[in-house]
Amino acid sequence: MARKKANYPLLEGLEITTLAAEGKAMGRWQDVVVFVPMTVPGDVVDVQIRTKRRRYMEGYVVRYVRRSPLRVEPFCEHFGVCGGCKWQNLPYEEQLRQKQAQVRDQLVRIGKIELPEIAPCLGSARTQFYRNKLEFTFADRRWLTREEVAAGGDITAGPAVGFHIPNMFDKVLDIRKCWLQADPSNAIRLEAKRFCLEHGYTFHNARTHTGLMRNLIVRTASTGEVMVIVVFGADDRARIDALLEHLSASFPQITSLFYVINEKLNDSVGDLDPVCWRGKDHIVEQMEGLRFKVGPKSFYQTNSAQAYELYKVARDFAALGPDDVLYDLYTGTGTIANFCASRCRRVVGVEYVPEAIADARVNSELNGIRNTVFYAGDMKRVLDDAFVAANGRPGVIILDPPRAGVDEEVIRVILRAAPARIVYVSCNPATQARDLALMNEAYRVEAVQPVDMFPHTHHVENVVKLVRR
Repeated sequence: MARKKANYPLLEGLEITTLAAEGKAMGRWQDVVVFVPMTVPGDVVDVQIRTKRRRYMEGYVVRYVRRSPLRVEPFCEHFGVCGGCKWQNLPYEEQLRQKQAQVRDQLVRIGKIELPEIAPCLGSARTQFYRNKLEFTFADRRWLTREEVAAGGDITAGPAVGFHIPNMFDKVLDIRKCWLQADPSNAIRLEAKRFCLEHGYTFHNARTHTGLMRNLIVRTASTGEVMVIVVFGADDRARIDALLEHLSASFPQITSLFYVINEKLNDSVGDLDPVCWRGKDHIVEQMEGLRFKVGPKSFYQTNSAQAYELYKVARDFAALGPDDVLYDLYTGTGTIANFCASRCRRVVGVEYVPEAIADARVNSELNGIRNTVFYAGDMKRVLDDAFVAANGRPGVIILDPPRAGVDEEVIRVILRAAPARIVYVSCNPATQARDLALMNEAYRVEAVQPVDMFPHTHHVENVVKLVRR
């Protein structure tokens, strides 16, 4: 028997009062928290509830009773549907204020440690077209917006090349213009779609796992180089060559053109081998005179200009001296390690991904840096007391872990190594706060600097300087 659809209420005149965790706007209705996406503090709205739990409800706006004076007009036509850039309706200065408040709240509420004054969030000079990498998905049917469905009439649900609708693995919004990545990103995507439709290429269906066209990845560099990676669902040599030849001829600025054959049931390509079809096997990023090789599977901060500002903060907090040994843990492709190498005697980098460590070594060689050494492996297994004895006790440790934070076992080794300073770079202030509490007995927080890497989103990087007590 079909499950009866819940009869959720319509809340009239709900005032949005604040932004909460993960950037969600919220108000209160009879002491119950109500989350309402795409609203801003000061909005008064009628809300149709679609999820109801004991402690909270979620819904969407059906009418604006009064619009907040904070509100600004979003610049993207896809705002509110694609799931990205959720804060476009907030002035940028207010976004920075909210990010600083988010950092303060999580460090205080979760860390429960003594803190200095938290610096204002460091804004990004560029708030549009700031990303150097985007991944688009092909789908055989595009997502229809609520407005299109409500309007009725004939609606063409043709193929799409764009972004997944949040929490829907098989729904893709067709993107006409994305404001995240500079030219020629939009033009490449649109031309690839046009060519494929004109020549009868099939687009992917995530439920039936059919269709030739799966993904398109565009990487751009501050040097002007452009990498394009096309992911196909089958090794159809004639169609692959025809599309890549067309893209190469249409966009001479593409310096690296790759393809990947992905016949798996998921979109991940990290375990697959990209094939360089034409051009170089990498693009090059530049930062303060250093050159960094970026391959099709390399990690590099997606906001190149702001990455420079972030790394400058980390380097300043490290306060390196010529005799210092620096440990750069979770080094990735060694960007921070190589960026700091000229300021100290030796840099020791550790990273889980072997391909990233290979890139880190290449980047040292590319820049004539000879005082770095890199190790690949699980941090819990690599970093132990014997490792510290073999590589020298660190005067400074820089931590830049994934969102999950630092493993407690690793923290214990760090505390035994007893560096004079620790610089903790985090993309998740919540897990950072947890880790700071674990180190609080031995280290005090001397400085906190939030950095905005992703304008118009709730995401924030945070750099903390710890000094041994």
